[in-house]
Amino acid sequence: MAFLELYRDRLKHNYQYLSKLFEDRDIEWGVVTKLLCGNKDYIREVINLGAREIHDSRISNLKVVKSIDSKVQTVYIKPPAKRSIRNLIRYADVSFNSSYSTIKLLSEEAGRQNKKHKIIIMIEMGDLREGVLGENVIDFYERIFELPNIEVTGIGTNLNCLHGVMPSQDKLIQLSLYKQLIEAKFNRKIPWVSGGTSVTIPLLLKKMRPMGINHFRVGEILYFGLNLFTMKTVKGMRDDVFKLYTEIIELYEKPKVPMGELAENPSGEVMVINEEDYGKTSYRAIIDVGLLDISPEFLIPDDPKIEISGASSDMLVIDLGKTRRNYKVGDLVSFKLRYMGALSILNSDYIDKKII
Repeated sequence: MAFLELYRDRLKHNYQYLSKLFEDRDIEWGVVTKLLCGNKDYIREVINLGAREIHDSRISNLKVVKSIDSKVQTVYIKPPAKRSIRNLIRYADVSFNSSYSTIKLLSEEAGRQNKKHKIIIMIEMGDLREGVLGENVIDFYERIFELPNIEVTGIGTNLNCLHGVMPSQDKLIQLSLYKQLIEAKFNRKIPWVSGGTSVTIPLLLKKMRPMGINHFRVGEILYFGLNLFTMKTVKGMRDDVFKLYTEIIELYEKPKVPMGELAENPSGEVMVINEEDYGKTSYRAIIDVGLLDISPEFLIPDDPKIEISGASSDMLVIDLGKTRRNYKVGDLVSFKLRYMGALSILNSDYIDKKII
């Protein structure tokens, strides 16, 4: 049976690397846990590392955080749906916002719950996901600060999440200038300029981060140690916090080319045959994960000689080549994961999750 392992010592290593990186630069930061899909054991591991600020895009996951430690500051990192306002105020201390009508409802509900709700105003910086357009920021803020029960704790932006627009010094300086404009016009302090995510870490390492960017929210680099500019592991970090183990459930030498008339498979794919493969065979193993659990493109075999041939809903076929290399039915085949692959596995009820 396939299972996922989280290695506690490797996670701690990456957390301590980032903690020192931010502490040395006087930057506040929080851990994004949306990858963990509400897994209580895994979230507890993050909190036990010392994280006092947790970011997530699911209110149910923030509820889990509060059940573990009510003193951890919880941040909801997408514009709230109006139908979720009551639970959001209950479980999120801070939320990302870009709509006045939603913030007004947050203010009203915070009053009913006798709370002060903090918000980060998201500003559009080119990736065209959430955010107020820059030319509207001053007018938007003017309407917001008149609302009771709402405290603007920061301005922020998202980059690289939709269209792949990368952070740059110019964009981050521009974000910092919005803070200065707001503070000068309204004589109110905004503590955070939340322009930092995993993709911004390389700028920090190169000393290219504008000093005004004083808040980071970090997920992917914590779990995978990945420099999203170079797509290589950051020197000094671990890329193997998670490991997926799958079991071989069949292993035979078979032809490399299918036999019969070809049509679309259930995934809508039609195989393109390499004519050089006619008459050739290889050892093909079936492992016990499939498209229901993960897309093959997000799997990185620990054995570099393994090739992934294809996948159906519940099974994945790997090509071992001309030799079985001591593999047999019942053996485990391990994989590192890319971010979206780990997200799929952690969201699957069919894959056991363990802590090592």
